[in-house]
Amino acid sequence: DPRLEGWPLMSSPFPTTFIIGTYIYFVTSLGPKLMENKKPFELRQIMAFYNFSVVALSLYMTYEFLMSGWATGYSFRCDIVDYSRSPTALRMVRTCWLYYFSKFIELLDTIFFVLRKKNNQVTFLHVFHHSIMPWTWWFGVKFAAGGLGTFHALLNCIVHVVMYTYYGICSLGPAYHQYLWWKKYMTTIQLVQFIMITCHIGQIYMMDDCPYQYPIFMFIIWLYGSVFLVLFLHFWYHAYTKGKRLPKMARNGINKDQ
Repeated sequence: DPRLEGWPLMSSPFPTTFIIGTYIYFVTSLGPKLMENKKPFELRQIMAFYNFSVVALSLYMTYEFLMSGWATGYSFRCDIVDYSRSPTALRMVRTCWLYYFSKFIELLDTIFFVLRKKNNQVTFLHVFHHSIMPWTWWFGVKFAAGGLGTFHALLNCIVHVVMYTYYGICSLGPAYHQYLWWKKYMTTIQLVQFIMITCHIGQIYMMDDCPYQYPIFMFIIWLYGSVFLVLFLHFWYHAYTKGKRLPKMARNGINKDQ
């Protein structure tokens, strides 16, 4: 997309690949080794600021995705990429790039886990999700900033408003944990997100004349939605059905509904 000429990180996929590679190495190897003989960092205030900042950013991106097409003309069916330089099309390009860049900001999630020595939370699902999103979105922004391929980004921003609000409240300390009874429902929202993504993108296989410019992206998004639906169902089973990841109050029998 010539409109992205000169934009940060857009000249080549290699800077993105290097950042992700460095992230994976740090959170799976270097970071835990550096923290092995050190006390966990107390990051409550920093994490509270970070989490609520991501909530604000997610709200802003939700609004921008809506105003760039999803609430101003998109049909939720065969919405192709507008490559013009109209104000609305350029607004979508800026929103897509900001969403892509936000994925680097969210890498701090895992870094905080490592610095706090919460290595049990550095799971395959977590690291895979945080790694694959910025890498695939580089190609999405570079070639197809707009159209039906951005629906999952809109949903993801909405879900992140809920998710990082939960994390923000959690980071405020034990006094606020009584307000976190809805953890299980947050996971349900994430599952609904992936079902909606898979169903929405699956429409393209039922439309004979949809001239979307990069059909390969539709397959990647469908595969992404399907894979993460399976991974989150697996998480759900072990977290709630088998009770391995229930909140402490629930495990202690104080509130069995959590």
